[in-house]
Amino acid sequence: MSGGFHVPGTEPEGGGLAAAPPIAGLVKRSIAWISAILLCAMMLLTVVDVIGRYGFNAPLSGATEMTELLLSAIIFIGLPAATLDRDHVTVDFLTDRLSGGIERIRVPFVALAASGVLAVVAWRLWVIGEQIAGYGGVTVSLQIPIAPVAYLAACLTGISACVMLAMAGLALRRR
Repeated sequence: MSGGFHVPGTEPEGGGLAAAPPIAGLVKRSIAWISAILLCAMMLLTVVDVIGRYGFNAPLSGATEMTELLLSAIIFIGLPAATLDRDHVTVDFLTDRLSGGIERIRVPFVALAASGVLAVVAWRLWVIGEQIAGYGGVTVSLQIPIAPVAYLAACLTGISACVMLAMAGLALRRR
């Protein structure tokens, strides 16, 4: 098992995908900073909750809800960056043995299929967000609306689907 999405024939001398546009680096750095800030907030929230719970017998109200919301935000914010970096988990025990001709067909096909799956997931997340918004779903303790989190997840998954589709196009163009 390895991480990464490989497009044959697109490696520069140093390896990896051919030079990405400068905006991709800026987007990835921005995502990394946003994720780091959210992760630090989640960590501090957990520390305060644990100290309050076990040190003072007074847990932080709504800490579990906030942790859940922050965790889901971190995961979906990181999805486009993982897609840009081709860091999705792959199982390559069979594909390492394929010839270059089959590989040139397989790579764009898999990227198109992955793009389609991501698009379906994005669509379903949006539908779920609409359902939650329809009944006014909020968290139990803090009454935070849940629908915006579902919409955020849907949009970021849709962006990942577009990135994967662009990778499929790049793989087809490099054939």
